Parts: sequence; structure tokens; C-alpha cells
Amino acid sequence: MAAISASLVKELRERTGLGMMECKKALAEADGSIDLAIENLRKASGLKAEKKAGRTAAEGVVAVKVADDNSYAVVVEVNSETDFAARDAGFLAFADKVVAAAFAAKNEDVAALMAAGLEDDRQALVQKIGENIGVRRVSVVEGGVIGAYVHSNSRIAVLAKLEGGSEEVAKDVAMHVAAVNPRVVNPADMPEEEVAKEKDIIKAQPDMEGKPENIVEKMMVGRINKFLKENSLTEQAFVKDPEVTVGQLVKKAGATIASFVRMEVGEGIEKEEADFAAEVAAQVEASRK
Repeated sequence: MAAISASLVKELRERTGLGMMECKKALAEADGSIDLAIENLRKASGLKAEKKAGRTAAEGVVAVKVADDNSYAVVVEVNSETDFAARDAGFLAFADKVVAAAFAAKNEDVAALMAAGLEDDRQALVQKIGENIGVRRVSVVEGGVIGAYVHSNSRIAVLAKLEGGSEEVAKDVAMHVAAVNPRVVNPADMPEEEVAKEKDIIKAQPDMEGKPENIVEKMMVGRINKFLKENSLTEQAFVKDPEVTVGQLVKKAGATIASFVRMEVGEGIEKEEADFAAEVAAQVEASRK
């Protein structure tokens, strides 16, 4: 029997959209032949397309589950190719199953969760819907007081963790994060590379040209401080009451903000622009051969 390398498994996954374990098994049964593995998979499961996983899955939903005492929570992102599929009852049920499994296992490892029983459900859903379906990421938050907020269309979800305070205040902070999308909790948390990048942008602005170095530095300090204020959660004006900052809100409640996790469906995924006319033409041409 030929050795089944990770690269072979990866290629089969990309061509079929199926899970790692099924691809490894199919390759083993086909003695390492990808083409034979695909043929066998199609015979066994009615695989609808070889390249489901090659199609961009940038739609979908986010889902959260919070412990009754608000001391532990998980948030997950499950992707589909189209918004239409993301509204399918079977897809939503699968997303619920994923978040429940992650919650029960307290595990952020997507591969481990899928191998523990979710992969068969995902494969069945791929066959039923005919789209590339995937669990993209899982985040676990523990300790403190955790508040959750999910936007009404299930495309944005936030977990906010406070030290002290109440569930209500934590939920308010989570809602603010969903709406305003801060980068960090406090100004001091901003990564140095982000500050350096912003400084380069500021220096390149037209009104900096020709000014003495000391004037440039003074202007730089002011603009960097403004950048940090605008992108730090504690310094932002609270969306429900712009007269106070989020930091002042939680301080009044006897709390501090420990951390937050914000997930938005498809963020960071480069979407393909589909040329539907060309796609139809290609399908017609293929049917003539």
C-alpha cells in the first residue's frame, strides 16, 4: 500500500470539500490514487462536485453559547458559499450542533471537534445543499463575567469578558464592540507594528511635507493619540450614551474589561467575483462535447 502523505490528503480535500479523515480513508482504499479515490467517493456518496472546497465559502453564520452563570462561553463561525444556504434549516441546525460540541468540549481546535463526530454531519450537509460548508473558527472565553451579543442577522457575534460588574453591563459592552469594532481594549494594547504603520501613514500625508522635524513630531503625537483613542474600546464613546466612554461605563459598574472576541462572517476571506454569463457559457460549451 502506498504511503498516504499529508499533501495527498490536502489535495483531495481541496478537490472534494470532504473532511480529512474521509479523504485519508479514501486514499488508503485507492492505494494513493486521487482520481480513483474521487471515483470511489462519487460511487459511494453521490458526490456532486469535485471542487466544492475550491469554491469560496464566505457567507454563513456566527453562533454563541454562554454558561448559565456567565463564567464561560464559546463563539463559532460556520461558512457556506451563499447567504441563501446560510438560511437553510439544516445549515442552521449544523451550526447549533457545532457550538454545542465546542461548548461541551471547551475546545477551540476545529479539526479535533470535526473528528469527534461533526465531520459526518458536515459531509451530509455538503451533499444535501450542494455547497462548500466549513467550520472556520472557534473561540473559548473563560472566567470573569461574560456577556454575549449576536447581531440580528447572525453575521456578527461578540463575547465581552469583565472582571467584576454584571451580565447586563457585559452585554452592553459586547453590543458596543459589535457596532463600533474596536481593535484593542486599552490604548497600551495596540501592537507596536500597528502604531509604526500608522506613523508612516501620518508622515506621508501632504500637510507634513516641508515642516521642521520638531513640528512633525508634535503633530505625530497628537494624531497617534487620536488613532489610539478611536480604536481602543475603553476610550470610545458608548453607543447607547455618547456622553460617557465605555471605560467610564464599566468603572461605574465596579468592573474592568478583561478582553473581547468579535467574529464577523467572512472577515478576511477574499471573495471571488463570479462572472455568471461566462459560467453559463462554459457549462453550455461543456454540454456540447
